[in-house]
Amino acid sequence: MTLHLVLLLLAAAVLAVVICRSLDLPPILGYLAVGALIGPHALGFLPDSESAQRLAEFGVVFLMFTIGLEFSLPRLIAMKRIVFGLGAAQVLVTMLAVATGALLWGVSWQASLILGGALAMSSTAILSKLLAERRELDAAHGREVMGVLLFQDLAVVPLLVLIPALSQPLEALAGALGLALAKAAVLLVLVLVVGERLMHAWFGLVARRKSSELFMLNVLLVTLGFATLTELAGLSPALGAFVAGILISESEYRYQVEEDIKPFRDVLLGLFFISTGMLLDPAEIWRNAPAVLAILLLLLAAKLVVAGLASRLLGATPGTALRTGLWLAAAGEFGFVLIARATDTGLIDPRLIQPVLAAMVLSMMLATLIVAASDRIALRYLSSEWLARSLTLTQLASQAVASERHVILAGYGKTGQHLARFLEKERIGFMAIDLDPERVREAAAAGEPVAWGDCTKRENLLAAGLMRAKTLVVTFADIDTTLRVIDRVRELRPDLPVVVRSREDEDVERLFAAGAAEVVPEALESSVMLATHALALCGVPMHRVIRALRQLREEHYALLRGFFHGASDAAENLAEAEMPRLYAVTLDEGAWAVGRTLSELELAKVGAGVTAIRRRHHPPLPLTDDTRLAAGDIVVLRGNAAAVAAGEARLLRGG
Repeated sequence: MTLHLVLLLLAAAVLAVVICRSLDLPPILGYLAVGALIGPHALGFLPDSESAQRLAEFGVVFLMFTIGLEFSLPRLIAMKRIVFGLGAAQVLVTMLAVATGALLWGVSWQASLILGGALAMSSTAILSKLLAERRELDAAHGREVMGVLLFQDLAVVPLLVLIPALSQPLEALAGALGLALAKAAVLLVLVLVVGERLMHAWFGLVARRKSSELFMLNVLLVTLGFATLTELAGLSPALGAFVAGILISESEYRYQVEEDIKPFRDVLLGLFFISTGMLLDPAEIWRNAPAVLAILLLLLAAKLVVAGLASRLLGATPGTALRTGLWLAAAGEFGFVLIARATDTGLIDPRLIQPVLAAMVLSMMLATLIVAASDRIALRYLSSEWLARSLTLTQLASQAVASERHVILAGYGKTGQHLARFLEKERIGFMAIDLDPERVREAAAAGEPVAWGDCTKRENLLAAGLMRAKTLVVTFADIDTTLRVIDRVRELRPDLPVVVRSREDEDVERLFAAGAAEVVPEALESSVMLATHALALCGVPMHRVIRALRQLREEHYALLRGFFHGASDAAENLAEAEMPRLYAVTLDEGAWAVGRTLSELELAKVGAGVTAIRRRHHPPLPLTDDTRLAAGDIVVLRGNAAAVAAGEARLLRGG
C-alpha cells in the first residue's frame, strides 16, 4: 500500500467524522458517503485497490473481537426469552421474507439468502446510543430492542462462516457447508475448553510486566493471531476474533483490553465503511431511483411488521410492540459487513448491490427520525396507549396529590435515594420519578413515594405536583436530559429552583445559563473530599481543615456564600425562628425591586442578605451594589424567618 493511498484514506475518514459530528449524524453514514464520493464510480480519487480492501477488513476483525469481549453468558441467560425468542424470530422471519422476495425478483438463492441476512440486521451503534440518550434502556421496548440487537450480533458469526461455503458449486455445497460447520465446532470446543485457562495465564504473565505498551501489543497479537488461525482453517477471520473476545470477556482484563482495542477498532472500521462506500455508484443509483425507493419502503415496512408482530405474539403490549418494530425497522452496519464479504466471493451481482446499499444507507439516515416520532405514532394509532399513559399519570398524580411544598426528585438511583433519606430526616415531603420499572416496583412496595415516568415530559412533571413543589432536584448527571428537564420546568414554572449535578466542570455554565438554581460539579466535590482527607492525614489541625473546606465551597456555591461563618456553629443554640435560612423570591413584572440596584433595595435594614441572583440564560449575576434587577430574576435571600419575610415584602411591594 502506497503512502498516497494511506493519506487519502485517513483524510477521507477525518472529513467524514467532522461532517457527521457537525450535523449530529452517525459517523457510519459519513464514511459511506465519503467512500462513494472519492471512489472509482464518482471522483475516482481512490481506485478500487485490493490493498485498501485488505486493510479495511481488519476493522471487521476488531469489531467482532469487541462483540466477543462484550459477550456475557449470564446476561444472555437472563434475557433468553427476548434474545432467543424475539431476536431469533425477527432475524429468521426477516431473512425468509427478504429471500423469498429476492427469489421472486429473479435473484439467485445464494444471493437471496445473503441479502436476507444483511437486511435483517439493525444498527447496534445507532440504536444503543439513542436508547441511552433518551433514557429508555430500561423501558419495555428498550429491553426488547437490546435483546434483538444482541441476537443479531451473535447471528453475524454463523452467517460469516456460511458465506464462503455458499460460493461452492451446488453439488459440493453440502459438503463444504458441513466441513465449515465441523471446523467451526471443533475450533470452538478446543478454544473454549483449553483456551480459557491458557489465555488467562498468558494475560496474567503479560500484566505482571506492568507495561502498557506490552499489554497493548499483546492485545493486538491475540486478536490478529486468532483471526489468522481461523483463516488458515478455511473459516472467516472474524470468527477467530470473536472467539478471542469471548475468552477475555469473563476475565479481570476485559475493561483494559476494551480500552486498548477501541482506537484501532474505530479507525479501521471507518476505513472498512469507506471501502464499502466505494462500492456505491451514484450515477447507477440515480438511474435506479424507483428501485431504491421501493426497496427502502419495503425494508422499513417488512421489518416493522415482523418485529412488531413477533413482539406482540410473545406477550408485549401493543404500544411496546409498535415501538420495538419502529426502532428495528432500519438497516444496520453488519448488513454492510455481510454484503462486502459476499461481494468479495462474487455471490452478488454488482448491479443488484447499488439499489440495496443505497436503501440501507437511506434507512439508517431515517432511523433517528423514526425513533423520534415513535411515541407520537404509538399515541396516534393505538387507543390502548392513551389508556396506558392516562393510567401512569393517574398513579403518579394520586401519589403526589397530598403533597404541598415538596421536593421533586428526577431520578431515584443511589444519589436520589441518599437525598430522600436526608429529606425524610428533616420531615420534608418528596415525590420521585424514575424510568427503571424494577426499581420503582421495589421502592413502591416499600412504601416510598416513587412512580414510573419520564421526567422530561410535561405531563409527568405536572402530575408529580410541579405547580405545588418547593424545589426540583435532578439526581442524575446526563447533561442533555438535565437541560431538557430544566427547559420543561422553566416553561411550566419559572420560579421553581432547580438543583442539578454535573460530571464535567465545563457543563456548569451551560446549566446555569439554562436556568439551574445551583449546579454541583462531581469533579469539584470529589477533589474537595480528597483534599480534606489528605490534609487531615498530613497532620493539619481539624479546625483548619474544616475552615479550608468551607472557604472552598463558599467560593464555588453562591447559595452557601456567607452562610457558614458563625451561623452553623451557633445554630444548635438558636430557636427555630432565629436559625438562618435561604429563601428564593421570583420577581414578577410589577415587583417593586424590578429596575432597581441592590444598593437601592437596602435589604440590610430588615436583616436580610442576598446570596445569589439567577437570571435565565445568564450565568450567576455578580453581587455588587450596582447590579440591577429585572423581571423574572430569582433572588435568594438569607436570614432568619422574620428577616426573609421582610425581605420578600420589600422586593415585591417596597414595604
